Amino acid sequence: MPTELLFRQDAYLKETAATVAAVNERGGIVLDRTVFYATGGGQPGDAGSLRRADGSEIAIGTTIYDPEDKSRVIHVPLEGQASPEPGETVTAVLDWEKRLKRMRVHTALHLLSVVLPYPVTGGSVGDADGRLDFDIPEGGLDKDEVAEKLNALVARHADVTERWITDAELDANPGLVKTMSVKPPRGSGRVRLVAIGDIDLQPCGGTHVRNTAEIGLLAVTAIEKKGKQNRRVRIALA
Repeated sequence: MPTELLFRQDAYLKETAATVAAVNERGGIVLDRTVFYATGGGQPGDAGSLRRADGSEIAIGTTIYDPEDKSRVIHVPLEGQASPEPGETVTAVLDWEKRLKRMRVHTALHLLSVVLPYPVTGGSVGDADGRLDFDIPEGGLDKDEVAEKLNALVARHADVTERWITDAELDANPGLVKTMSVKPPRGSGRVRLVAIGDIDLQPCGGTHVRNTAEIGLLAVTAIEKKGKQNRRVRIALA
């Protein structure tokens, strides 16, 4: 049975009741539904806890997709945690402070791809920082100038919205895909598009804030030369 991904409908859900569908041989816990984002697209898997009926908690260190069945999400407990029983009802509770920071950074990276309109060759989301790698023919990027343009977009207080298109519609509009290294999540016949006002539109399976105002002030902490045509731009929540 596929895990219902509640964060796809509402990234602000902090907890949910769920049923344990399975526990694998390594102690990984599969739920029938979850608010935990599973590692993917440069964004790390969520941490948090599973609260049992007796009030005890199972600490979850990260969340991943089942390598044998990508439709199922595995909640990976920290070492030494008790294992629940299949069929048991638990409450999945996010480490919300960590998730919200990642949502702010992830949304900011979308804006960075607008400030620097070059092919993206890689990227990652951290707990309060992140980076994108760009295929840029010429160097000479200025940190202060990039930061100024980035914060100007944040200050537009643009709404962040989502809609779905079919795989065929995405194939007909290849310009929507900015990332060369990370492909949009496919397999269900449809792809989620994330729009930031009239600023940006691209396919993405990650979690985002509802308005750019929530991102706050950003700093460009480094611009690194990673190759002849590759520049790594690092940002952080100020």
